[in-house]
Amino acid sequence: MKNYILFDDFSRISLLPLTFTRPIADLRIGILRIVEKWEKYLKSDCSYKTEDYLQEKFPMVFGIENVFINGSLLPDNELVNQILTLKIGEALVKENVLLAVNLDIEHSKIFNFSHFSNFKLQFYEKEIFKIENTYDIFMQNEKALSLDFELITKDRTSAAISETNRLINPENIFVEQGVEMEYAMLNASKGYIYIGKNTLVMEGSLIRAPFALCEHSVVKMGAKIYGATTVGPFCTVGGELNNCVLWGYSNKGHEGFLGNSVLGQWCNLGADTNNSNLKNTYEWVRLWNYKTENFAKTGLQFCGLIMGDHSKSGINSMFNTGTVVGVAANIHGTEFPRNFIPSFADGGYKGFKINSLKTVFEVAQRVMARRNIIFDQAEKNILTKVFECTKKYRNF
Repeated sequence: MKNYILFDDFSRISLLPLTFTRPIADLRIGILRIVEKWEKYLKSDCSYKTEDYLQEKFPMVFGIENVFINGSLLPDNELVNQILTLKIGEALVKENVLLAVNLDIEHSKIFNFSHFSNFKLQFYEKEIFKIENTYDIFMQNEKALSLDFELITKDRTSAAISETNRLINPENIFVEQGVEMEYAMLNASKGYIYIGKNTLVMEGSLIRAPFALCEHSVVKMGAKIYGATTVGPFCTVGGELNNCVLWGYSNKGHEGFLGNSVLGQWCNLGADTNNSNLKNTYEWVRLWNYKTENFAKTGLQFCGLIMGDHSKSGINSMFNTGTVVGVAANIHGTEFPRNFIPSFADGGYKGFKINSLKTVFEVAQRVMARRNIIFDQAEKNILTKVFECTKKYRNF
């Protein structure tokens, strides 16, 4: 029986700071995390090959026959079918990128994704859907959301939707069981709308497709949401959102604008936090890149905020176009801070100091306890490693 392992490739560096705390395959885009997409297509559990310090939380499980799959790939039927044909010692590649390889237990333990020339190669001719940059997550969210919607809702019937709601193209709207939604307006004329289990959409909410609200999340009164936006599980959102992806356990619960942005887990944006997603000069946005350790061209006019896990902003915070915030940063003040804020920074436009591990641990423990999740030693070990490996960026 084949065992499936999703591996990180070179894209992990370009996906920092989001991948400081998780493998690539744990990223959420569309409705599901990448690993969840593969598990649905393969009808099997998957494990991870990632950085050593992440393996305690995201373990790698070996079998007798192990199929390693590139974790930055999103599956489709053609790709999955070709991967399933791989025999032991065969690899599937496209343009010198390893997509998948089938290995016995001996070779699995020494697998390196950059060394595959000794395998019998198959070449994949079809188009692939691959996440390589942080901004790909919001740029490609519409496509991913549509694919996930069709995958999740196939041969299923939506729960009943209260007649107090105003629906446009209701055939493109799917509501799970346990949803509370009254006097909201949902416009699905430009794509799909998915409302997950046990969610709450408060009255006066205005939602345009494509949109996904994952389980146990809340849309507050009068929210204005434009697609393609995903609100992950256990999130609260309000104010105005446009083409954003919130992964889970994060809040933007008040007025303020968030556009063309990605928030990791356990983030919180204080009341009236706003970000710019377009320069006054309409120039292409340059974004901090951990691979080059410099600002790099994105080719985008619209690019907002990229924020790593456990980071927070105070009330009336402002983020300039193309701002990258690392892990466990605490931003406050009413002027624009720099547009690269390293992990474990505490401050704002007047300057920064170090947000200590002790403080970060105390806050994380309190925040996670509110969701009945234990801030355990594995989480502490990951944040400690991130603190150490990002030290060089904290020149204050």
